[in-house]
Amino acid sequence: MATTAGTATEEPSSLRLPGLVLGVGLGGFLDGILLHQLLQWHHMLSSTNHDRIGVKYYNPRTVSGLQMNTLWDGIFHAVCWIAVLLGLAILYSRVTHNRRAVWTSRVLWGWILAGWGLFNLVEGILDHQILGIHHVHGGPHQAWWDAGFLVLGALLVVCGYLLQRSGRPFVPDAPRGTERTEVRT
Repeated sequence: MATTAGTATEEPSSLRLPGLVLGVGLGGFLDGILLHQLLQWHHMLSSTNHDRIGVKYYNPRTVSGLQMNTLWDGIFHAVCWIAVLLGLAILYSRVTHNRRAVWTSRVLWGWILAGWGLFNLVEGILDHQILGIHHVHGGPHQAWWDAGFLVLGALLVVCGYLLQRSGRPFVPDAPRGTERTEVRT
């Protein structure tokens, strides 16, 4: 419960869920744009010749293989886009006043960083380790690249959590200029 001049009021809507969902979507976009497209280190199905689920191998060094990998990269980007839209919708539904303050909030950006780290951890464990459908950078040192991806994910979660903890708490749906004793969201 938040208190306003000694009286109890309803607890404000949390920025945690929209921040995490936005972070997952934005982290996925960064992964897809940087690792899939710009650096071309991997695609969604670029390691299926060594996967653990029996997906047909589409060699990304052939035209037909690259076409199939690009299709799956596009599906991946569509899921990231949906996550960003969902995160924005949740954020919009929870914040009715002081939207500018929310976008400059360490609390929101901390949760976005934590969401990006969560993306790295889930994607790194699921796609790289369990399913084996691709690796960060295939080849003789792929285990180190995959481990680094997981370490980066863990660091993003920790840094994001610490950043949001250092932010000044505020009630996102309070009218501008209202003085309140607020709780962390």
